[in-house]
Amino acid sequence: MIVTLCLFLTITIVQTVNGQQLPFYNEIQQFKKDDSTSVPPNDAILFVGSSTFRKWTDIQAAFRDYKIINHGFGGSTLPDVIRYAYDIIVPYKPKQVVIYCGDNDLASADSISTLTVANRFKALFFTIRAELPNINITYVSIKPSPSREKLLFKMKQINKIVKRFLEQKTNTAFVDVFTPMLLPNGKIMPDIFLEDKLHMNAKGYAIWQKAIKPYLLK
Repeated sequence: MIVTLCLFLTITIVQTVNGQQLPFYNEIQQFKKDDSTSVPPNDAILFVGSSTFRKWTDIQAAFRDYKIINHGFGGSTLPDVIRYAYDIIVPYKPKQVVIYCGDNDLASADSISTLTVANRFKALFFTIRAELPNINITYVSIKPSPSREKLLFKMKQINKIVKRFLEQKTNTAFVDVFTPMLLPNGKIMPDIFLEDKLHMNAKGYAIWQKAIKPYLLK
């Protein structure tokens, strides 16, 4: 049943709606253009997901001992990442893919449930595994942010579901960035975000660097 659901989601989201250009099309084409002038490294670690990765402009310096490809784009949701998996993940044959996505899904509509987001992640997982069966798939937990504080309960639930799912699979990892971004009293750290209260500043990314690095493959 899960496989059927994943196939349905994959087929559904890759279709162009009313002949309109797909979301983030230009950003994906830019990745391809950049690769034509600077060939990406083989056997790299590929970061993919939403703008939290896209805005991590010094990510290679943060993980200087690793070969990094950063394919974070726009305000992408999990269906967007699935839609472009055959453009920005599969052809690169990385040894590890690190995924951050899901909070934009929740923020897109109040009707989006935790189960919907979790199933979208599973669809992405099976899409990648079908083409790259030996790749390590690492998921970075949905982060807490002041601008989306009303979604914290749903975020925690999704993180739990995804963590439990990955624990049942081989060659996977779950990185908890949610907890390190909280104060001892459980409140969100106020000084690790930009003015939009959603994206992180250098202090926020330093927390992520510390949390993610132990899970990166040498």
